[in-house]
Amino acid sequence: MKELKVDLGERSYPIVIGSGLLGSYDLTPWVSGSQVMIVTNETVAPLYLEKAKACFPGKQIDVVTLPDGEEHKNWQTLNLIFDGLLENRHTRHTTIAALGGGVVGDMAGFAAACYQRGVPFIQIPTTLLSQVDSSVGGKTGINHPLGKNMVGAFHQPQAVLIDTDTLETLPAREVSAGLAEVIKYGLIRTPQFLGWLEDHVDALRALDTVALGEAIYRSCECKAEVVSLDEKEGGLRAILNLGHTFGHAIETFAGYGNWLHGEAVGTGMMMAADLSVREGHISPSDKDRTNRLIRRAGLPERAPEGMTEEDFMRLMAVDKKNVDGQIRLVLLRELGDAWVTADYKPANLRATLQAFIR
Repeated sequence: MKELKVDLGERSYPIVIGSGLLGSYDLTPWVSGSQVMIVTNETVAPLYLEKAKACFPGKQIDVVTLPDGEEHKNWQTLNLIFDGLLENRHTRHTTIAALGGGVVGDMAGFAAACYQRGVPFIQIPTTLLSQVDSSVGGKTGINHPLGKNMVGAFHQPQAVLIDTDTLETLPAREVSAGLAEVIKYGLIRTPQFLGWLEDHVDALRALDTVALGEAIYRSCECKAEVVSLDEKEGGLRAILNLGHTFGHAIETFAGYGNWLHGEAVGTGMMMAADLSVREGHISPSDKDRTNRLIRRAGLPERAPEGMTEEDFMRLMAVDKKNVDGQIRLVLLRELGDAWVTADYKPANLRATLQAFIR
């Protein structure tokens, strides 16, 4: 078992990573009241709900089970959580526990931010993507038909419990989607990790326990550092969105759930690398190295069929990083050095979009 800390002063919290933690690790030190509401989904509940309950000995435990899938990350599904809290008479001293992937974590966290003006919550992520990214940092929210994650709140968890054994039941496509976010950390801030990933990507896809534990730890370490420096995305934290502006446009165009988030981000990172070359930053060989690793992770290389340049421009205009109507993108100065900018040639952006549409 390994432990990291997200350093946010009085709101600091641990990230506990290990094998066999579900069912054996006591989470009650992070539960101040007597009530716990576990929010999960219909896929995860049969696999891990009973083990998750065992992490809260002596507490009143109620459960809300949501439908599974990104297409359900909306107001209607969010309201199921509020229904469960109210029907079971949960007070402002309850703790919400998110058991599932990124969709469950985002919605449970947003519900916690809103219920009785804010209650504590705990993240228990069960997918690679949620373990290395969405469970850490306090971003919560839901999708809107016009834009992904456009409605939400910053609400930090009390603790994050990562049991790597949950990845044994993860479909190969979900593993690849999670690897997109793992690769991102190497590209934006930790170039040595990028080299490690090139040596271990096949082992990660094969769910090698040692490799997965190392990848999750190093990814969380990077994200915890960035979040500690810039909790609410005033500057540095935006680099965590490498590939996401392109990727969110892809997800919205394709229809939520048809492309996995990590799949869209993988293509988006290829697009960001392409534009970084056109802008004279990274070298063509760096772009090729990036693309090669993303391909080896099993991620798509092109936008969805039928998506046009104008579709991209229209959908990228709805992005939280944008300022005064300018589309701001995360680009690479070099591998391991990312920054956010609106200072790029429009013709180069158009050329990148053209290169990735079918």
